[in-house]
Amino acid sequence: MTTRLAVGDQAPDLTLPDADDKPVSLADYRGRKVIVYFYPAASTPGCTKQACDFRDNLGELNGSGIDVLGVSPDKPAKLAKFREKEGLTFPLLSDPDKKALQEWGAFGEKTMYGKTVTGVIRSTFLVDEEGRIEAAMYNVRATGHVAKLRKDLEI
Repeated sequence: MTTRLAVGDQAPDLTLPDADDKPVSLADYRGRKVIVYFYPAASTPGCTKQACDFRDNLGELNGSGIDVLGVSPDKPAKLAKFREKEGLTFPLLSDPDKKALQEWGAFGEKTMYGKTVTGVIRSTFLVDEEGRIEAAMYNVRATGHVAKLRKDLEI
């Protein structure tokens, strides 16, 4: 069973290459809130919808002091293509060995089309200015998730 993070937990360290193969660390965001969301694969329909929703709401999120990081097991080159094709303006991070995915509880058993499979669990976290988990959401839906998040955060 995958360990899940809960409100109040210290967010696990996270330093991963972005779409340009430059390291990005969660520690770089200390002093600001950051949404860290984990998704299965760039350029798939659900992940594209979710990423575009974050892109379309980024102004309001940033204006409320919240940055966004997307994390998937895709390699940087695939993330760069995804970013360019969809005009994404927030960092997409590469976790091909799934270490961060596992540390955040975003990789493990899930139900897909009625079958139990092992894979990326679509998950979203709000990390506060001190690096603690302020919200932890597992098995989120790609469609409508950002609207729900904005409602919950009153943005």
